[in-house]
Amino acid sequence: MHRFAPKAEDQPALHVAIIMDGNGRWATAQGLPRAIGHRQGVHAVQRTIDAAIALDVGYLTLFGFSTENWRRPILEIGELMKLLRFFLRGELKALHRKGVRLRFIGDRERLAPDIVDLLVESETLTAANTRLNLTVALSYGARQEIAEAARRVAREVASGALLPEAIDEGLFAGRLFTADLPDPDLIIRTSGEQRISNFLLWQAAYAELIFVDTLWPDFGHADLEAALAEFRRRERRYGAVGGQ
Repeated sequence: MHRFAPKAEDQPALHVAIIMDGNGRWATAQGLPRAIGHRQGVHAVQRTIDAAIALDVGYLTLFGFSTENWRRPILEIGELMKLLRFFLRGELKALHRKGVRLRFIGDRERLAPDIVDLLVESETLTAANTRLNLTVALSYGARQEIAEAARRVAREVASGALLPEAIDEGLFAGRLFTADLPDPDLIIRTSGEQRISNFLLWQAAYAELIFVDTLWPDFGHADLEAALAEFRRRERRYGAVGGQ
């Protein structure tokens, strides 16, 4: 049985964000089509959600599909969208029973109308759940998110609703997709790549980064538990002097 020390009641809920990478390489290594790797990646999502609940993670954010992913072959994009539909239709009730609140961030205008309907249905059904706050980034890019937030602020200033002198970090953060979420404490990337690939650039300012060699379809409870153990060994100073 996997166990992990629960957080103290006075500690804020931990926010873990994951860049799920390596589905294609997993499939290639198995001599299988890339689509099979993506399907196995869905199982990894299911395992990771259950692991996050068991390990008392309060917030889990998964990088599901980036704005750059729209450049992939049309057949692969179609497979990914089919898997998204399958996951939402097949897992929504189970996630709701587990107390998972679902949210989605990104540019919905590029998604098919039936997928947008599924996102809205998922968010509405699970809005009152508190066991795990699960956010999925779809058609998401951090630079685009920041640019859109800047446009929102500019429109408010132009309309006279906001004075330039009132703009600070907190106000700007309130115009991001993640306005009602805490910044991530830990960002994990699978597959051995060591970059964050346009993911939560503003929010990641003080996040701890952990890069693991495990390909996403093989990721599970033990991997998340090990990353959390490594995270808790680190000293987070936020620019202050440590080693007291």
